[in-house]
Amino acid sequence: MNSKVEHEERRRQIAEALLRIADTQGLQSASMRAVATEAGVSLRLVQYYFHSKEGLLLDALARLGAQLQDRMARWITAAGSPPTPRALVTAVLSCILPTDAESRRITRTYAAYYTLVLNDPELLARHGTGQADLLEGFLAGQVRTAQAAGEVAASRDPEITAAGLAAMVNGLGQSVLGGQRTGEQALTVLTRHLDELFGAA
Repeated sequence: MNSKVEHEERRRQIAEALLRIADTQGLQSASMRAVATEAGVSLRLVQYYFHSKEGLLLDALARLGAQLQDRMARWITAAGSPPTPRALVTAVLSCILPTDAESRRITRTYAAYYTLVLNDPELLARHGTGQADLLEGFLAGQVRTAQAAGEVAASRDPEITAAGLAAMVNGLGQSVLGGQRTGEQALTVLTRHLDELFGAA
């Protein structure tokens, strides 16, 4: 293993240790020392690869985002070729809902990051909305495509519709994690809303 590959492998090992702590205990428990213990390395090694706690948090967050993107890509592929706007929106929003072990882990870990940034206005200003903005932009684009095809009412505002869909899925996800409803029930709610959105122009 060359030094560059070893360097990246060490960073991945440490970042994934932080993500495991975030998932099971919350980020308030993810001190550099706790991460070192979880990763099975020395504190000095963690500090060598990540010079600050914020650097480690952001690296791990980027890796979490990549995991979600990979999950979305798998679900989009399963939606057919080429997928319709309805199929794309359904695949992306369904894969976000915590309906299996992978999506529950991802949702819990994102929730840990949300809790962290909400208590740190400076961090929130720099890193709080990136993923959410990307999701809403994608959804708005699909709504516009569906409107052009006559599948969604022209009177609907794409940006507002996208924001509503994203907020609904976030809320449904929290209700699943909190035990209010099952993942299957959350998917039923999502499907009903998409039926209404794509039902008639």
